[in-house]
Amino acid sequence: QVQLAESGGGSVQAGESLRLSCAVSGSFGSRWCMGWFRRAPGEERKVEVVAAIDMDGNTNYSDDVKGRFTISQDNAKKTLYLQMNNLKPEDTRLYLCAADPRGTERLCRNAVNWGQGTQVTVSS
Repeated sequence: QVQLAESGGGSVQAGESLRLSCAVSGSFGSRWCMGWFRRAPGEERKVEVVAAIDMDGNTNYSDDVKGRFTISQDNAKKTLYLQMNNLKPEDTRLYLCAADPRGTERLCRNAVNWGQGTQVTVSS
């Protein structure tokens, strides 16, 4: 079973940067995707896609983070990253790492494996 564990969240001032990490273990198929999601504000049951990456390194981003966030992976370390630059107060969310180990939907919206989340808080 795929296991995911996020880290790297914290409290920062607007304009600062954070890098989130997601340690990955388990079995993936030949076609897969991973992504970073965040809780919708005031909607505990809903998540929004932030960024996604597939087995070929193709990346896609939500419009509200394009140009500021970068998703990447280190296969040797089996870790997924989200580099977040120029953070804004509206980026304050719980961020979750997720995976679809057998699919490549563009924004990885069919993810079935989830980490526990890491909190990011941005103060103005």
